Amino acid sequence: MSARRPRIGITTYHRSGEDRLAFSLPSAYVDGVRAVEGLPVLLPPGESRPADLLDAVDALVFGGGGDLHPRHHGGGEHDTNYSVDGERDDFEMELMRAALERRIPVLAICRGLQVLNVVRGGGLHAHLPDVIGEDVLHRVSQDEHTHHGVRIEADAALVQVYGTLDLTVASWHHQAVSTLGEGLRAVAWAEDGVVEALEDPSRPELLAVQWHPELQLEADSPQLALFRALVVKARKPF
Repeated sequence: MSARRPRIGITTYHRSGEDRLAFSLPSAYVDGVRAVEGLPVLLPPGESRPADLLDAVDALVFGGGGDLHPRHHGGGEHDTNYSVDGERDDFEMELMRAALERRIPVLAICRGLQVLNVVRGGGLHAHLPDVIGEDVLHRVSQDEHTHHGVRIEADAALVQVYGTLDLTVASWHHQAVSTLGEGLRAVAWAEDGVVEALEDPSRPELLAVQWHPELQLEADSPQLALFRALVVKARKPF
């Protein structure tokens, strides 16, 4: 009999649509979990007690998507803010707090990394081009991602995941960490100095990257290692 596949909860996007509202999620997140023998479980926002969901899953993926409301991170309003949704913000921030309290393994991707940083009291830049310029593009537009290099700190746990200090990653964001949340350490950067990954040395169950590993899931991709690391963590207690 084969071992039980770990149940990996994946947060979805906010409600959207005109005639019939729907929750949605790019299928690549599900593909990434399935590719490493995880069992995906979609977690839409709106639960009144998000912590209850942790009884049904072994680990969590906090996915990307729209911007957190500026009231959460101090970056200020900006005319480039998009898909801001209070229901999703409240749900994911409470779910992140509960996961941290319960020490549930987490893979925080793009917006997910930002949720982690904000929950820990950190801040975000409202719009990167205003702060660091555009020598390195972190997205082409709201609807199109790009790729750029990332350098990982030599002693970061993330090096054990990837087996290298240098990566080319899929990037699709216009906000990023400005000040670090409590207990968090920046461990990877783009060439322009933008923080690209966070770790908490006391929390080996946490994986947090600003890039989009789910957009690079070809068979020989190093990004599969990130999903694989989450499944390994889901199989052991912390």
